[in-house]
Amino acid sequence: MKLKDKTAVIVGGSKGIGFGCAQVFGRHGCRVIIAARGMSDGRAAEASLHNEGIDAKFVACDVTREADMEALIETASSHFGKLDCIVNNAGWHPPATQIEDMSVNDFEALLRLNLTSTFIGCKLAIPLLRKTKGSIINMSSEVAVIGQAGAPSYVATKAAQIGLTKALALDLAQDGVRVNAVAPAGVMTPLMQEWADSEYDPREALAMVDDWHPIGRMATIEEIGEVCAFLASAEASFMTGQVLFPDGGAALGYGKKS
Repeated sequence: MKLKDKTAVIVGGSKGIGFGCAQVFGRHGCRVIIAARGMSDGRAAEASLHNEGIDAKFVACDVTREADMEALIETASSHFGKLDCIVNNAGWHPPATQIEDMSVNDFEALLRLNLTSTFIGCKLAIPLLRKTKGSIINMSSEVAVIGQAGAPSYVATKAAQIGLTKALALDLAQDGVRVNAVAPAGVMTPLMQEWADSEYDPREALAMVDDWHPIGRMATIEEIGEVCAFLASAEASFMTGQVLFPDGGAALGYGKKS
């Protein structure tokens, strides 16, 4: 119960990694607000968390809209009375696309979803986090530091999240607010399944991603949630400006490059 009596906002919390974080945080005693755009997915996630005995509230939120994000943070304050952690997890990975085939509008839309939403979440949460000496966790990706073919826009947004994390860690250290990032490799999520289903052989596609990892499989959403729970807890009280890579060894060793 290392998060007992704490309150967390988990952006993009209705499914995938965000929902895994909500489950794990709740099991460690945290009260959670999950934010997502999809009403049906959000209500279902809220009900599932309640069934586990977790004190959870769903807030419908389009993370690209500042007004929605303001309402989300205000709900944390009004409903639970405080905020100890925000997990900026909302985002999307587009299909593989070369830069020549990507419009500027599409690039800027992904920046808005993956990066600007993180900026907004941090900006609005900081006044509450100063009061609790809380923490910020930004969900990046391992490809932010190793690159990924066919994903210039996605890699750019994820690398920028790491830069934002380090800059804010410096700015907020004297306030007692810690800022860290998590950068997973492959994680078995609905988005991963959606990608696999678009391939000619979904089972083979998922097996290929499993094989990226020396451990032999992708992470579960709960495993990433445990990493985030550690960063949100007193166990990580001397960690700020760091990027944790729960990657199953994916960045290690040589691989087939051509």
